[in-house]
Amino acid sequence: MKRSEINSILREATLKFQQAGWALPPRPRWDVTDFGLGDFKKFGLVLVNLSEEPEYCEKLMFAKRGMITPAHCHKLKKEDIICRSGRLRVKIWSSHPDTAKGGVTLNFNGAPSMISEASDVYLRAGERITILPGIYHEFEPASDDCVIGEVSTANDDVNDNFFVDEKVGRFVEITEDVPAVIKLFSDK
Repeated sequence: MKRSEINSILREATLKFQQAGWALPPRPRWDVTDFGLGDFKKFGLVLVNLSEEPEYCEKLMFAKRGMITPAHCHKLKKEDIICRSGRLRVKIWSSHPDTAKGGVTLNFNGAPSMISEASDVYLRAGERITILPGIYHEFEPASDDCVIGEVSTANDDVNDNFFVDEKVGRFVEITEDVPAVIKLFSDK
């Protein structure tokens, strides 16, 4: 992606966070990704790490309708995916989508809920689903745009993201055409 595109995306996400009532902490760690697939409008996500501690992490994310976070799981991380504004579709598999059978019981808004294989769970603002290690999931806005929260155990974006599509990469390749307005997590 071009840095100018990233700058524009960051300005839009900042505005959406403000409109949703989110005040960011000083020096948040930003990330913009197209998951290495080269099509941000189809596979894209803006992330802000609000807190990164050895025991837990909190993120705020932004995506627009049609932007999919591809199917993946974490071997170590347990996370709550929270719709902060808009509406969010989360698709769930109990294991790798190619071999998953049956379903899984996960907490939906704090209560156990049986979720059938490859089911879509729709979250309205304020609702959450708890994703356990090894559970495959993908998500995308079901509204024009969506502010998404994540509260999780320790986060390791480099070593604990296992995508179904092996072509997926976690970080975007950047073509520097203008100066960065905000330094990204992946910037050297």
